[in-house]
Amino acid sequence: MRLLVSWLINALALLAVPYLMHSVSVDSFGAALIAALILGFVNTLIRPILLVLTLPATVVTLGLFIFVINGLMFWMVAQLVGGFHVASFWAAVGGAILYSIVSWALSTLLLKKN
Repeated sequence: MRLLVSWLINALALLAVPYLMHSVSVDSFGAALIAALILGFVNTLIRPILLVLTLPATVVTLGLFIFVINGLMFWMVAQLVGGFHVASFWAAVGGAILYSIVSWALSTLLLKKN
């Protein structure tokens, strides 16, 4: 049940990002649900591999390269999901930052600690 609530919170966070940043758009709640699901899979499966492969760049930039990786994941999902659009790479980096902040805030407010 907690997984479903977390998925809905992430979809709501994805719907909130276009109100904060005009270069990201989500056409419908269904598109947000699909994009949130795929973002979860991408962050679970592909992101750790990229983090290991880009470890030298991450160390040299003192961890700032992780923002680039997050932006790439966000942009990749926007390319895969119809109804979820990101204007450019840097818009994807900003959108990923906003998405993570909104998702964290909603999760903190709505999910109880066990």
